[in-house]
Parts: sequence; C-alpha cells; structure tokens
Amino acid sequence: MVSVRHLSFRFGKRWALKNVSFTVSKGDFVFLTGPSGAGKTTLLRLLHGALAWQQGQASVCGFNLAAMRRSRLHLLRRQVAVVFQDFKILPERTVFENVILPLDVRGMPRMKSERRVRAALHALRLENLSHTPCAELAGGEKQRVAIARAVVPGPQLILADEPTGNLDWKLACRLMDVFRQFNAHGTTFIVATHNREIVEAVPEAVTLHLEGGEVDEGRYDVGEGCYDENEAPGTSGTSGNGEDRA
Repeated sequence: MVSVRHLSFRFGKRWALKNVSFTVSKGDFVFLTGPSGAGKTTLLRLLHGALAWQQGQASVCGFNLAAMRRSRLHLLRRQVAVVFQDFKILPERTVFENVILPLDVRGMPRMKSERRVRAALHALRLENLSHTPCAELAGGEKQRVAIARAVVPGPQLILADEPTGNLDWKLACRLMDVFRQFNAHGTTFIVATHNREIVEAVPEAVTLHLEGGEVDEGRYDVGEGCYDENEAPGTSGTSGNGEDRA
C-alpha cells in the first residue's frame, strides 16, 4: 500500500525529513506521532502529492511518487483521501454539498451518492446540519465535515492530519470508532496526532514516531480502547502529556 525508502525533504536549507523509510500494508491503521516540527504534516503532504518530490523513493497505492507527473495526480487522489488541518471545505456551500462533491466529481449516480452522504453525516452527528452553509459552522463541526468528505468516496488510503484537534473527547472517540469501522472493511489509515490518549484508543494500531525529521524507535504504550464517554481522558492511569500540534 505505502512503501517509503530513504525519503529526505527540505525547505530551503532546513531538512524537514531525513532518510525516512517505512512500509504500510493494506488494511493497516498507523498513527504518525511526534512533537511539533517533527515532519508529520510534511510527510502526509508528500504522500498525497502536494509537495514536489526531492530525494528517495515511494510507492503509494501503486503510484511511483518519485516519477509521477503532476498531470496524473488526480489519479492518485482518487485512491488517497486527506483530512487537512485547515479543513479546505467550501464555506458558501452547505454541509451536504461539501460532502457529496467528491462523489459528483466521480460521476456516481445521484441516488447512490446521496445514500452514502446521509450515512456519513449520521455517523459523524451532522445530519441536523445537512443544509447549513459551512461558513456558519464552528471549528469542530467543520472538522467533521472534512472527515465525512474524505471517507464517503471509499478511498484505499486516508491520510488524516490532527483530525481530533478541534473535537471534544466524546466526539474524538466517536471519530476513532468511525475510522475503525472503515479500517475493518479494508481502508488503510495514516493518522498524524499529538494526542497520546487517541493513540491508546486504537490498541490495534501501529505507531510510527518522528523526531527531528527522522523515524524514531519510540512507541506509545497501547491502551484498551476509548474511555467511557462519561470519564474524562487522563483519569484511567494514562499520563496524558500534551505535545505541541504539528
């Protein structure tokens, strides 16, 4: 699914990633962890083709990123969906219109696409906001719209950059449950997060830790899944140390 070998990338003279190598198999759930500036967002942008390749080799969903022409990026992005930190939703359009957009682009029959969108909105507690313009939404609501839009086409791979950053603990747990349901049906996930408790909420996940742009052997201990929704995170024996967001 994803194979990266000796990837390095720099902004000007500063190296953001240095000699990064890893492999993700189909159906894996991977957390990408590390402090602010570790290179998490840069790595996700490279895997989505949003940054021009510099050094190393990578294959994503069968596409050779190092040799890929910009004119073919749309083919990659039909297989790889992204949940961005800044949402990238259309503010003048409604929640429903934003979420159905990638299905319209693919030419999916309207009845089938509307059914998919309604299911995604229900799963993310957005059905009551279906006809609300996104400009009127709060940050956490916009985040959920971005997530619904990413999962609804059924991509092979979902890259999520701090997807729980604007959500309370109950909604964050619900989001992880939605991700795990898609993962159980074969969707591969790479999720960047600074939140240790979110990592512990998905005990079957693998953790790839970045430190200073390099892969580090550090790992979080895994827990027993999401806490009870009435229990505040950090009260079940976890340290809950907060790291800076990427």
